[in-house]
Amino acid sequence: YHQHPIQHTLELCISIKMKLSLCVLLLAVVGVNCLQSQLPPVSKLVSQHAATIASLKSLTTEVVGSIAEEPYSNDLFYLHFCLQAESDSDSDAAQSLRKSLAWRTGEGKAICDSARAALAKAQEGGGWDNQPVLQAAPHVDKISKYLTPATVLTTSNRDGDLVYCIRAGKIADNDLMAAVTVDEMKDFFLYAKEVNTLVSYQRSADSDRLCQVLTANDLDGVKLVGGSKEFRTALGASSKVAAVVYPKTINGPTLLCNLPGILNALVKLFTPLFPESVKARLKFAKLDALKDTESLTALASTSTSSERTAFLDALERVLAA
Repeated sequence: YHQHPIQHTLELCISIKMKLSLCVLLLAVVGVNCLQSQLPPVSKLVSQHAATIASLKSLTTEVVGSIAEEPYSNDLFYLHFCLQAESDSDSDAAQSLRKSLAWRTGEGKAICDSARAALAKAQEGGGWDNQPVLQAAPHVDKISKYLTPATVLTTSNRDGDLVYCIRAGKIADNDLMAAVTVDEMKDFFLYAKEVNTLVSYQRSADSDRLCQVLTANDLDGVKLVGGSKEFRTALGASSKVAAVVYPKTINGPTLLCNLPGILNALVKLFTPLFPESVKARLKFAKLDALKDTESLTALASTSTSSERTAFLDALERVLAA
């Protein structure tokens, strides 16, 4: 399977680089994740929600006009709004879609248009070329120096889900934010989120299995104080937008890996206080394969390295626990 397009542009909106207290961090993480239950095949889900999907398509046509292009042409776009409403009694599919479309046709239109065009170009000829996606990312000329495949990479697990791998403690956020503004960084994160989402829709349709996005955060070297305030502001701003634009059913569990001693102690203190539904969305693990590899490129989907094999084996054990 091809390496995911945004290995250079991985969204970091749930990265532990935010340097918040663990308690606040846990609440933020689980607020943007939804566990994948034992769902039926995508084709069956689409059939079950056919009437609502048809209604949402009509609504979208009223707002955007033609729905011939991605993501509006893909039933997965609408299915996730249905699934979110089904799992959350406070969520209404049509209302959530309207809010998403308001951003997509307004402030986020340029980001969405760029992501769609870049993805189509990357897939020309039936293969995969990562350069169009990278080159179309907002302000990539400033950002790619600091977010590299050594520290930020998207790969896949054996089930076909996307897996964000982040070495939060190795990102020079102060240097990064000296090169870009908060708004520029926010737009970069949201572009990456949009690319992720489009790819997850395609994978789901191709495999007939709901593809979700897991996150594996390597916390080795992360400190509780310091870091860039501007980086945290950009993360928060992009997360706030993403929570409105993207249904939470796109996201899978978050793995917090290789916690430093003080964080590990806080985990033991606070985790028992959370409800079971929250604890189930977080996985704490020691993943040496994530921490010890020289570059995360060894974990890429196209890699046949022993590091990738060890990582996938460890990932399966953690998710099954």
